[in-house]
Amino acid sequence: MCGIAGFLSHQLTDKANAMTDLHKMLLPLQHRGPDDQGVWVAPQQHIALGHRRLSIIDLSTLASQPMLSACGRYCLVFNGEIYNFKSLRTELETLGQVFSSTSDTEVLLVAISQWGLETALSKCNGMFAIALWDKQCQTLSLARDRMGEKPVYYGWNQEYFLFASELSALKAHRQFKPVINRQALTLYLRYGYIPTPYSIYQHIYKLPPASFIEINLRQKSLPHAKFYWSTQTAYQTPCDLSFTEAKQQLNTLLLDAVDLRMVADVPLGAFLSGGFDSSLVVALMQAQSMNKVKTFSLGFYEQRYNEAQHAQAVAKYLKTDHTELYVTPKQAMEIIPDLAGIYKEPFADSSQIPTFLVCKLARSKVTVSLSGDGGDELFGGYKRYFWLQQDWQKITQLSLGSRQFLVKLLKVCPAIVFEKVFSLTKKILPKKFQKVDLATKIAHLSRRLSYQSGEQLYLELISQWEQPEQIVLNTTEPKTLIHQSATVAMEALLQQVMYLDAVTYLPDDILVKVDRASMAVSLEARVPLLDHRVVEFAAALPLPYKMQQNTGKRVLREVLYDYIPRDLMDRPKMGFGVPIDYWLRADLREWAEDLLNPVTLKQQGYFNPDAILTKWQQHLSGKQDWHYDLWNILMFQSWLQASH
Repeated sequence: MCGIAGFLSHQLTDKANAMTDLHKMLLPLQHRGPDDQGVWVAPQQHIALGHRRLSIIDLSTLASQPMLSACGRYCLVFNGEIYNFKSLRTELETLGQVFSSTSDTEVLLVAISQWGLETALSKCNGMFAIALWDKQCQTLSLARDRMGEKPVYYGWNQEYFLFASELSALKAHRQFKPVINRQALTLYLRYGYIPTPYSIYQHIYKLPPASFIEINLRQKSLPHAKFYWSTQTAYQTPCDLSFTEAKQQLNTLLLDAVDLRMVADVPLGAFLSGGFDSSLVVALMQAQSMNKVKTFSLGFYEQRYNEAQHAQAVAKYLKTDHTELYVTPKQAMEIIPDLAGIYKEPFADSSQIPTFLVCKLARSKVTVSLSGDGGDELFGGYKRYFWLQQDWQKITQLSLGSRQFLVKLLKVCPAIVFEKVFSLTKKILPKKFQKVDLATKIAHLSRRLSYQSGEQLYLELISQWEQPEQIVLNTTEPKTLIHQSATVAMEALLQQVMYLDAVTYLPDDILVKVDRASMAVSLEARVPLLDHRVVEFAAALPLPYKMQQNTGKRVLREVLYDYIPRDLMDRPKMGFGVPIDYWLRADLREWAEDLLNPVTLKQQGYFNPDAILTKWQQHLSGKQDWHYDLWNILMFQSWLQASH
């Protein structure tokens, strides 16, 4: 695991200045690669490539980067791992290729020399971000792995085309002029993350997963990304296996995916939350290991967030070498001021806090840790899939014409009328219904009745600020893949939203969270469930193999039950979070009020302060729980404070 950075420019004519710029860009990436640093500058070609190394496979200097191809045509910097590098090496050796190291980097470079970039990428099973200079064609190529596990940012700034693993490296270049992208800010408020291809800065983009671009100095516009693999195609390929056959084949695929990710020349372990996905990964590791697998879990004293006892029970059954750490609220909250520095871009998934803490715990004993991420998106594990199904079925029991009539009726009758009726009857209602904000509920009902497709309901379910254009000043919200999805039938709708989660929420939230948290402590995180063969297999499965009778991950569960008893695993899904809602009303209140100072908000000019402060007061009073919305604002404000 590593960090990459570099630039392409006609102004790169002096090697000494270019080296200085490159070293400055690599300095903020030191946590991604603490073991070594390498640079390659060719002023006559106007190209500079830099690399920070975290040594995992072939710890010798023979595997150092930037790496030049034996033919002299290519120079490569590479962040990630090619898990099937041994089989690729064997194939290349039969074609007459010779190797000087045992590294996956050299295998990747030789593969590109042999087959060309696109074919080489299609043959790789791995996680990676690549920058490749082609001396013959005078082109720079950037590429990213299929599911987006490893990041790469890029764009023109002044007269330089810049790229790096993190925004902090781009900002370190002397020519970089950061300007906040207000359109990206609206997307951030809606989702809690900034979706690809946008970044928080104007003219700086994230490369989409499973794609590559080629650029040269004859073009100043950015090229369109070319895709070497398609998640959507996988979802459109039907599976004709019986359930039993599907379970057996999935077990075989997962065993191999885990086995490939256990190859390392450094200590290796796994995160173990006690949930289905991490427990399955650990079970498959232990089934293939002669030694006790090192496992790590986090515990909380607040029982509604604590899964440590379940993780411990799984670890005891599998006989792993288990380490757990119970974290106090004070310890968790101490991380919050550091989050802006860890993520380098506004990011508001509050499970970023425990994720960082468990990565820090694992790094105390290992350099590589396997993770169970991806199971919910691929196998239908999120509760929102069932909510979507149930709510859309209720909505569509009424014809569109009837719904439109009710919407008009709700708009004609002022909310105060409903409030008066409610005030007369609420005393006979259960206490939990007596604090209902009826005006908000009526607006919510009116909006849902007006939906013409299930995708609109899905967008609501995943949105935090539902109308971010009213919060971010002087901008509009751009369309994303989610806005562009087509109306489909219910079964296809559920498959569609799983696909959308796999290409949006998974790479831009879940994998960002894991990558930044693990890299902050120089830990390599590997995700076996995102092996592209597993993704393709899961995508093709019929919906009943994934979701049945309000239970998700059906076939995945059945695989797990062959390794861990059913009664040890069957319990409600908890998630991996912290009580941000309560903390904002208590220990974090002073910190939050400082960031939400109305004078400061007005001076900054990004947000409408009134709308934010209204939600803040409602949250403090306990009338509403707005912690998702407020956390988005607070994480942006914290990032803004740390970066400017």
